[in-house]
Amino acid sequence: MSVLIAIPARYASTRYPGKPLVPLSGAGGQSQTLIERSWRAAMSVKGVDRVVVATDDSRIQEAAVAFGAEVVMTSEACANGTERCAETHSALGGDFDIVVNLQGDAPLTPPWFVEALIEGLRGAADAEIATPVLRCDGATLNGFLQDRRAGRVGGTTAVFGAQNQGLYFSKEVIPFTSGTYADQADTPVFHHVGVYAYRPAALAAYPGWPVGPLEQLEGLEQLRFLENGRQILCVEVEARDRQFWELNNPEDVPRIEAMMAEMGIE
Repeated sequence: MSVLIAIPARYASTRYPGKPLVPLSGAGGQSQTLIERSWRAAMSVKGVDRVVVATDDSRIQEAAVAFGAEVVMTSEACANGTERCAETHSALGGDFDIVVNLQGDAPLTPPWFVEALIEGLRGAADAEIATPVLRCDGATLNGFLQDRRAGRVGGTTAVFGAQNQGLYFSKEVIPFTSGTYADQADTPVFHHVGVYAYRPAALAAYPGWPVGPLEQLEGLEQLRFLENGRQILCVEVEARDRQFWELNNPEDVPRIEAMMAEMGIE
């Protein structure tokens, strides 16, 4: 099965304009932009036939071409990364069996997350979309709760059923738990990792569906699939001592740089 990774990136982010071009310094002090680090993360995934950056901005296009990426220019009308991936897949001929959306704000995504996602979708005939989830330890859960108390979104959480079918995704911390957890203890909360693998039919249908109330309230694009009765497979992945964080706000820059320094990522 042929696999395309598309990295949607837009300049006009509401929370952090221009963030794809924000420089991030690695462990040795080497500076690379967010979009370059995300592209390099995609290029390290095994079993992928093609990797492209999908953008509507010439500044991102120029930067991506300069570090060697293939770029597909998309419409400014794309409301989110999934719509941009749908347009990209169509522009490339629509012939891939699986399309992966590796969002351009997730440079610390380990390759095995994406590899597990691809294998999960291959093995689940009924699933039309797959996305990874990571069990929170106490330290991560407490960080999420602290962010929410401060009015920040620290991460998206997911709940899923007995067959790993996604039930709901939220920027709130779900499910509720009254327990207290040590930093290294497992918790019942799962962090949703913002990577998606789509079958072409579901991806092509997505832009034609209206934005539903849940997607509008949460600001989470995957909820459009659930609101239209499409099954999302949640694939549990393991961190293997790797730290993971998405760059959503300016204050995430030093956090991600500290994580790269601790993990020895140049």
